[in-house]
Amino acid sequence: MTRSLVYILRCANEQYYVGSTTDLEMRLKQHQGGYGCHFTKAHLPFELIYTEEYPTIEQAYKRERQLHGWSRAKKEALISGNIELLKQLSNNKK
Repeated sequence: MTRSLVYILRCANEQYYVGSTTDLEMRLKQHQGGYGCHFTKAHLPFELIYTEEYPTIEQAYKRERQLHGWSRAKKEALISGNIELLKQLSNNKK
């Protein structure tokens, strides 16, 4: 079975980049080389700070799209594992 991941990078400008892939090592090399994503290319270097695993790339992509809509505060609560804050922020919006 192929491993599918959602990942979050912290770029040099302190912004977050959210992506999904079935090959994290290859995807990180692509980002580092400036291929496939204008945002990370413009804001190198980056640091991998979070991953979630999913059974299919479709599920990982769906989660990626969800995270794109989140505020910075919600992403930071997720990254830090602060579930109570994440719940609070989720109840305050949408």
